[in-house]
Amino acid sequence: MGREPGPGATPPLLIACALGIEQFALRSGDRGGAPGPVTVLRTGMGPDRARRAVARALGEERRRDAAVIASGFCAGLAPGMHPGDLIVADETRGPDGTTPCTGTDLLVKALAKALPGRAVHTGPLIGSDHVVRGPERVELRVGGAIAVDMESAATLRTARSAGAFGDGLDARPVAAVRVVVDAPEHELVRIGTVRGGISAFRVLRAVLPAFFEWHRSLLLPRR
Repeated sequence: MGREPGPGATPPLLIACALGIEQFALRSGDRGGAPGPVTVLRTGMGPDRARRAVARALGEERRRDAAVIASGFCAGLAPGMHPGDLIVADETRGPDGTTPCTGTDLLVKALAKALPGRAVHTGPLIGSDHVVRGPERVELRVGGAIAVDMESAATLRTARSAGAFGDGLDARPVAAVRVVVDAPEHELVRIGTVRGGISAFRVLRAVLPAFFEWHRSLLLPRR
């Protein structure tokens, strides 16, 4: 997906995810209402693969000005979270530092409209280079994080540092929206069991209208 924009065309949207099942969910969702070109990029698992894939994608001329959303599944850290809950990061945290997210409140409202009744949690999303379990989850929660995954922090950090955006004066718009498949009371046994997360899969299929509303808001004139 993704097409060459012509002169004066709407800047594109790049949605980055790690797994084939995540890409399938995001590609098979309702694509009506997209304000510009959209690419759903499968990066592969882990921060290193995410960095390489996102840097390569944003290095292409047609995506130089892309806004970036990291999406897919994640592990929730707070007691009471359930598979299918939504995580909207206000910042991502990784070994390279913290990356603030763009338009978090707008995304929360748009997701509440797209998925009425679905729980939406907002807070720091932390990156890891491995699947986090047991006591390590407790440590991350004590540090303030509400969820953990392996690619979002690397994706957003790479996007922010990948060359000039627009006129070179503005920070590239970035966001992270994840669906919980793994929570303290619902721990994932192995990554393959994601396929059994029907609720989480359906939620991920339904997020695109909210992503497009966020993207559209970035195109409005600033006052």
